Amino acid sequence: MKKLSGLTAIVVIGVGAILFGFSSCKNTTTKKIIKSEAPAYKISLAQWSINKMILEDKVSPYEFASIASNWGFEGLEYVSQLYTDVTKSDDPEAAIKIFIQKNNELSAKFGLKNILIMVDEEGNLATQNEEERLTAIENHKKWINAAAAIGCHSIRINLFGETDPELWKSYSKLSLIALSEYALPLNINIIVENHGNLSSNAALLMTLINEVGMKNCGTLPDFGNFCLKRENNELWDAPCIESYDNYKGVAEMMPKAFAVSAKSYDFDEEGNETTLDYQRLISIVKSNGYDQFIGIEYEGSRLSEEEGILATRDLLLKLM
Repeated sequence: MKKLSGLTAIVVIGVGAILFGFSSCKNTTTKKIIKSEAPAYKISLAQWSINKMILEDKVSPYEFASIASNWGFEGLEYVSQLYTDVTKSDDPEAAIKIFIQKNNELSAKFGLKNILIMVDEEGNLATQNEEERLTAIENHKKWINAAAAIGCHSIRINLFGETDPELWKSYSKLSLIALSEYALPLNINIIVENHGNLSSNAALLMTLINEVGMKNCGTLPDFGNFCLKRENNELWDAPCIESYDNYKGVAEMMPKAFAVSAKSYDFDEEGNETTLDYQRLISIVKSNGYDQFIGIEYEGSRLSEEEGILATRDLLLKLM
């Protein structure tokens, strides 16, 4: 499959006709190249979109670049927890070097841009337990180093821990400052996604980001992750019983956005997302002057991962 960005011109060949009208019936061939404007944004693929392929079908996470290239993407958004060769290694320092080497080679081979690394399961950064929080900060540093080494601009972190808003904000601030200060000389941004619980309270999150006040500390608005509370206080895999308004949340987070996650779940016969107003969301993104990569993160169950990813890609291209 040719990359989508390569479709910069349409060649129209007509026999016995002239574009915009018909000519006299001369036996001639008219050839005209009509240049089209490139999409306003480039599209990247979030690796979580293929988590079932990796976790259930045992596809290597190092096939990510090849898969994304075949589907016409231009950028890669890695997910740390899918690289168990790193996360479960007895020698994480050596393992992360292999991660860096392989992904540099593979992204270059397929001509793709490394965008960011989504870091999960490296400890709670918003806990008042100092030992736990400092360990989590140290655990994140290897991914900051890796992001810099493969040419990413950011790592996405989670802010889990305290459930009291003021305590959450206080300890999150300490962690964000520590990570942002470490990442700044490496030209890496520390970005927070609305990823459940208090981190999905966009107003609270933006108060925190503004209090941190560092130029490399910002957000990753996700179109769909605005659940504030689930049954039995579960973080995942339970029905959501309290949500933040998606459109309000994305609008509040966009002024500090270094990346955008186009979450999707399902589509109708016309190719429209059935749970989210994509036209409205893209309008919010555009109105904030954002002009960087938009990452696709399909999380549906009715369509296969490939079908859902391609449906999201096609919808974005239509709207952009």
